[in-house]
Amino acid sequence: MKVLGIGNAIVDVICKVNEEFISKNNLTKGTMKLIFDDNEFKNLLSNLQIEKTISGGSVANSIVGLSQLGNDVGFIGKISEDNLGNKYEEGLKKENVKYFYSKKDEKLPTGTCLILVTPDSERTMCTFLGIAGQINENDINLEAINESELIFLEGYLWDEGNPKKAFDKAIINSNKVAMSLSDQFCVDRHKTDFLNLVKNKLDITFANEGEIMSLIDAKKFDEVINFAKELKKHLVITRGNKGAISINNNEISEVGIKDNLKIVDLTGAGDLFAAGYLHGLINKSSQKECLEKGTELSSKIIQQIGARL
Repeated sequence: MKVLGIGNAIVDVICKVNEEFISKNNLTKGTMKLIFDDNEFKNLLSNLQIEKTISGGSVANSIVGLSQLGNDVGFIGKISEDNLGNKYEEGLKKENVKYFYSKKDEKLPTGTCLILVTPDSERTMCTFLGIAGQINENDINLEAINESELIFLEGYLWDEGNPKKAFDKAIINSNKVAMSLSDQFCVDRHKTDFLNLVKNKLDITFANEGEIMSLIDAKKFDEVINFAKELKKHLVITRGNKGAISINNNEISEVGIKDNLKIVDLTGAGDLFAAGYLHGLINKSSQKECLEKGTELSSKIIQQIGARL
């Protein structure tokens, strides 16, 4: 198997909203808010008109993208034996993703993410993790880890306690490990731990410019370049309208963005960029070609609703 993803198994519920809905519900546009109260989540959902429901989760989206490009891939993510859990598993299997998890009847339901798309195409996420965030070391399939060329982790899933133990078990037993920092909220919440992961445990780190600058407390992007060179690891950074950059030891490659795109929904842009980049990487493409494939996929996904091509 080429790549095994380990992440939050989340059902994406996509809804179009106006700017007033974001401010009225005290949400910060463009970020992800974790909701811990089941009633708060149900109340939000009751005021929304659902456009689309898809089996999602950040790394799961990347893994599906890799499968669609013809790669042999798998995924580990925790779901419950409920209606959404069954739909989630079916969704992955339809995309030819090997699913290394046996669902059980859990106290918590399968995780759900409300993706609120404003008229400017920006997405604001409200996530009720349910059982997804309760992943533990017993959920990590060692045989699948050992048989994978690379594992791909998501920052959204990292937390103290059981998820950290699950990460550690996966990393220790992996051949090569990549991770997405996922969101500035995650970076700010786990800065010390994420910095330790990037410096000492990861082979490849995916981040956007804001996340990586926050992680190392950089004032200028040049500091990120210097950090990456000193680290002697592989950093892949998306920079919005400035394109994307890959720094691997002392080799630096950059690409710009595609022109004249009709942006509909930015959901999944980073996930599909990672899929394209990893596709190039595991198929022995150059850094520039990896960046170009990532940009190609992210350009396609933002011209439609949802995070699956």
